[in-house]
Amino acid sequence: MKIRSLLLGSVAAAGLSTGAAYAADLGVLTSLDVCDNLGLSGLTISSDTNCLQITGEVKYKFSWGDYKTSGYEISHIHTPDDLTTFNNDNGGNDWESRFDAWIKFVATASSDFGPAKAVIKLLEKDNSRVSGASYASGVSYTYITTTGLSGGTSGTVTYSTSSSSAAYASGVSYATYSGSDTDGVVLDEAYVSIGDSTVISAGKKGSIMNKGDDEPLNWLGLFNSENVDAGVGWTPDLIGDGGHVIQIETDLGNGLSAKAGLENLNGGASDTTGTAVGVLAYSGDGLSAHITVAANGVLAGEIQDWGVHAGFTGTFDNFKIVAAGAFDSTDYWNVLASASATFDMFTIAASVEAADGTSGGGDDYYGAGASITAAVADGVTLNVGGRWAHDSWGDNSYEVAAAVAASVTENLTLTGTVGYVNTNDETGSDLFYGSAKLAWAPGGDAFTSSVKGTINSEGGYKIESEFKKTFQ
Repeated sequence: MKIRSLLLGSVAAAGLSTGAAYAADLGVLTSLDVCDNLGLSGLTISSDTNCLQITGEVKYKFSWGDYKTSGYEISHIHTPDDLTTFNNDNGGNDWESRFDAWIKFVATASSDFGPAKAVIKLLEKDNSRVSGASYASGVSYTYITTTGLSGGTSGTVTYSTSSSSAAYASGVSYATYSGSDTDGVVLDEAYVSIGDSTVISAGKKGSIMNKGDDEPLNWLGLFNSENVDAGVGWTPDLIGDGGHVIQIETDLGNGLSAKAGLENLNGGASDTTGTAVGVLAYSGDGLSAHITVAANGVLAGEIQDWGVHAGFTGTFDNFKIVAAGAFDSTDYWNVLASASATFDMFTIAASVEAADGTSGGGDDYYGAGASITAAVADGVTLNVGGRWAHDSWGDNSYEVAAAVAASVTENLTLTGTVGYVNTNDETGSDLFYGSAKLAWAPGGDAFTSSVKGTINSEGGYKIESEFKKTFQ
């Protein structure tokens, strides 16, 4: 409930008890609320000139099991930019405890150029991970040292059987700890903006780059797409974005919009500091599309790296298609196409992807995937799918899986999954896996929680729990 509403309620009660003379005063007080005049709702506080909106989220996740290892000891898929891995055991317990929390304040007032806003977002992330804590029976362990854990960087904790760091017991596995966070509460965003159909922003803010319209439509997705946040992308970390920015966004009408900006202005004394970004996008009539162009080094006066990202999504009655591509100045490229069709209770989807695989040490990477989703009964959905990859080391690998999701009650959903992974790489590894997840969404204005257990034929197991609440 708005604080303003409480005040108005008190005044209204006073007016009813003392006569109609106060009715006019109540109307004057109501007119001072700028939140309604600006069309703003949610959790708000208003003064006579500004409306303050407050939004936020708190999320906590805890995992435990035996699922971490190192090297190439588990099933994996080589993709151009990273490694897709599947949980395995190494004889020691692993666990992770993490929370993410943010709160955002947006103060808005009217101006001759449109709404004028000041935005402040506070953020904290705290993540603690322990891997391979396999202690020998009957041995007393003493904490010795931590390294590299300050300032939000990862590091290790060394354990020994005595107070001397040189006294390592033969054959004993020691725990490795890594922690990463924001090192306390940080200002994630702090900027001002003004405008309506054309908006100018300046300060600390996220990027205006549009990297959407690129997600595969099949149930399991694709291996390389999974590594670039479900889509396509240019070389990771090649071009800095966000941070200190100056941006302008304008609505050109008929669903067309344009954005331009200077980002990463706080990159320091580097020849890559300063990124120029331009975006042209369309949305309407079941279609959305964009092209994003970015280049760094503009503050030094010489372009160092550049990248292009383009995507298209079209929905035509029961059919949907996605096409996307990205490439950059290193000659790296990544493309994806996907389509789905819905017929009564069935949805069929297929996707393909390809990328330059030279960074993985082999030939170009190719991948494909397909799935069938069926509403087999009221509240019960079946997914069956597979994905294949000819990875950048020249190996052919694949995964097949099936899942059933059932609404146990109005607030509870149970999902069971089984699958098989085969990787014809230098390890020749494969595995079966199975998982069960119970999700609980009891309302409470976007409160959600879940617990999930996973096991596989390599001996790995993992239990994950997650709790989240948003407010606005």
